[in-house]
Amino acid sequence: MTEKVEEYAAGIAKLADAEGELNRVADELYQLGRTVESSDQLRTTLSDRAIPASRRIGVLEDLLGDSASPVTVNLVSMLVGAGRGNHIGPIADELVRQAAESRGQAVAEVRSAVALSEDQRERLRGALSKATGLNIDVVVVVDPEILGGVVAQVGDTVFDGSVRTRLEKMKERLS
Repeated sequence: MTEKVEEYAAGIAKLADAEGELNRVADELYQLGRTVESSDQLRTTLSDRAIPASRRIGVLEDLLGDSASPVTVNLVSMLVGAGRGNHIGPIADELVRQAAESRGQAVAEVRSAVALSEDQRERLRGALSKATGLNIDVVVVVDPEILGGVVAQVGDTVFDGSVRTRLEKMKERLS
C-alpha cells in the first residue's frame, strides 16, 4: 500500500499545487487524516463499500465543515470515490511530507491543547529549526489531552513541553 499512498499523495500534491492551494489542502487533509485515524468507527464506515460513496463523502464533508477549501473537498471526494477513504491518514501524512520536501523542509507535528496563532506557529517553527538544524514546516494537531504547552515531533525526535509531562515529573520528584 505504501507505493499507492505515495502515488495518491503525489497526485493530490500536483492538483492542489496547480490550484495554488497546496499548503492549505495539505493542512486540511492532515487534520482530517488525524480525525479519521483516531476513530475506528469512522475508518470502518469509510471502508464499507455497502455504504454508498455519496454518504461516505457526506460524512467527510461534514467533518471538513464549511471553512474547508473546495479543492480539499473535491480531492477528498475523489479519494472516497476511488475506495481510499480509509487511507486518508497515511495519504495526508505523505502529502504533508512531500509538500514540505518540495520546499526543502522537514515536518514537525505539534500537538497543542488549543489552536496556535500564526505568530505562535512561526515562533515555534523558529525554535524547532534552531534545535534541529533543519528548515521546519509546522503542522498543528489540537489535542485536549495535552492540557497545556506543546509536544513536537520531528522525525524520531520528540520535544515534550506539555503541562501533563511537567506535572508527571513533579509528581515523581515529590514521591
